[in-house]
Amino acid sequence: MPKQDPITFFKQSLKSESYFADELVNIYLLRPIAAVIVWIFYPTRITPNQVTLMAILLGLASAAAYSFGTAAAIATGGVLIVAKDIFDDADGQLARAKKIYSRRGRFLDSIGDFIVDVALFSSITYIVYIAEPTGWIMFLGILSFIGITLRVSYHVYYQVSFFHLENQYPLNRTAEEITEEDLEGDRLALRLQKIFILIYGWQDKLMLRIDRWCKGRNFDKKLLATWYSDRLALRISGLLGFGTEFMLMCICSWINELQAYLIINVIVMNGIWMVSIFYRRFILARNLA
Repeated sequence: MPKQDPITFFKQSLKSESYFADELVNIYLLRPIAAVIVWIFYPTRITPNQVTLMAILLGLASAAAYSFGTAAAIATGGVLIVAKDIFDDADGQLARAKKIYSRRGRFLDSIGDFIVDVALFSSITYIVYIAEPTGWIMFLGILSFIGITLRVSYHVYYQVSFFHLENQYPLNRTAEEITEEDLEGDRLALRLQKIFILIYGWQDKLMLRIDRWCKGRNFDKKLLATWYSDRLALRISGLLGFGTEFMLMCICSWINELQAYLIINVIVMNGIWMVSIFYRRFILARNLA
């Protein structure tokens, strides 16, 4: 396949031209780097799913690096987790550039994220616990893992809802359920879908409940397009995606302050999540009403 310049690839491989729907760190840093990877991989036989596997391996390598506990290993873990996120961006950008879309890839990506998060937070909590062996650290590590999982699900829910308004991102559903089409389709994709639902099904339902509460009882369905495309709401929830979360982890790793990272994860990032929810419930919903 003929190559285009990386800038063209970058523009064509984005999920949407509406930059406000994505994370700032993605648009201005991570996705441009991912576009270079896409530009290199585009004429090859490398598939988006293979890039997803590369991202998962980088994430597991990051978790392994953290487990060593030295300052150099922790800094390396921070670099590797950002590299993982760049490849995580590249798989979707390559799929859009090559127009290769698959349900397998959609579920593999999310399942891989969960596996990496389990390994990552287990390693980080372990080495922080070694330095300060208290039950508080274990509790902080568990809350950090749960927090990032739910915050990213929240971010993805509103991002996907917005993209559906633009007829983008058709393979991602805001709430994943097994349909007749799924049962009659790709068997491997169906197996991955069942694993996905086991991990994320309850989270999807929770995000739906939060969204309904934010809208209020008397919400006019004619305003759905405005509700899901509000720029400030998307900007706030855009601070809760993996790009921002992992960049924060990386910075704290470079300065060897992982305990501070766990505290920021629980207090600051959940605080931003609450601001996003309360903005939708008490400002956006009232403005629309």
